[in-house]
Amino acid sequence: PPAVFVYNTCVPALVGDDIEAVCKAATERYGVPVVPVDSAGFYGTKNMGNRIAGDAMVKYVVGTRDPDPLPEAVQRPGIKVHDVNLIGEYNIAGEFWHVLPLLDELGIRVLCTLSGDARFREVQTMHKAEVNMMVCSKAMLNVARKLEQKFGTPWFEGSFYGISDTSQALRDFARLIGDPDLSARTEAVIAREEAIILAALEPWKERLKGKRVLLNTGGVKSWSVVSALQDLGMVVVATGTKKSTEEDKARIRELMGEEALMLDDVSPKKLLQVVKDYRCDILIAGGRNLYTALKAKLAFLDINQEREFGYAGYTGMLELVRQLALTIESPVWDAVRTPAPWRPA
Repeated sequence: PPAVFVYNTCVPALVGDDIEAVCKAATERYGVPVVPVDSAGFYGTKNMGNRIAGDAMVKYVVGTRDPDPLPEAVQRPGIKVHDVNLIGEYNIAGEFWHVLPLLDELGIRVLCTLSGDARFREVQTMHKAEVNMMVCSKAMLNVARKLEQKFGTPWFEGSFYGISDTSQALRDFARLIGDPDLSARTEAVIAREEAIILAALEPWKERLKGKRVLLNTGGVKSWSVVSALQDLGMVVVATGTKKSTEEDKARIRELMGEEALMLDDVSPKKLLQVVKDYRCDILIAGGRNLYTALKAKLAFLDINQEREFGYAGYTGMLELVRQLALTIESPVWDAVRTPAPWRPA
């Protein structure tokens, strides 16, 4: 294998085994990188484990290899290629593949997406990026900060959910790279793609305009999906913030106003109360809330990692609006909300 990762667990952590020394000896003996990840389960939450893994990547892997030269076959006269990384991008349901062709067209080469589709040899080259995009801040913000401290790589936090956020992410790449030609080409691509997607969305938007949404997710999606839904003319009555950072909450206030309803308590009882009080048409959340919605006879759309559809980028926006319309307009809701004929009115 190109590398071996050794993950510390509870028992050796309690005993005090020095896995770092063991991994170093194994690397010298076998000539294969053996990377220690001190991630015993009792250290904390899943996000803590993500941060520990990110620290290990920066400490032991990043900077150990330079990127391959750009193949002549993909070079285009007059277009300089710029290298970037995406941190906290997991390519859920293949949604990043909606965005990658746009970056390729602009001459932006993605060295590594940590950790969606990442390969060891790609992680090794992350230090050579000109800009890092932070996609999910809760999980790997430490990676972006450490790469800036260690290699001087600027970074920004962005999202590919929704038209406006996708366009802004492309602009942020161009702005931080500082290439005037790239900025001009970026604006041209944005104008073209926005015109195409707005025309494609028009018949769908009329069907969704004014529909009321309860959004229960976390992290970057607690605000990025709000932006996408607002692009469609939908009303987000509340959003869950259990896994959101203070920066995420600030973004929510920018989008929804200072009086935005943010839910730290996302128990089924609380969610159903919000649904009742705000007359919600749909609950957008993770799979664990599916049965809460069904018991309330409420339309439900899965937005978390278990989903089967990719919603990122301009193309993903069209898929999102299609799934929303199909879900809300499904004839099953009229059927289940109608009293059974054998029950008294």
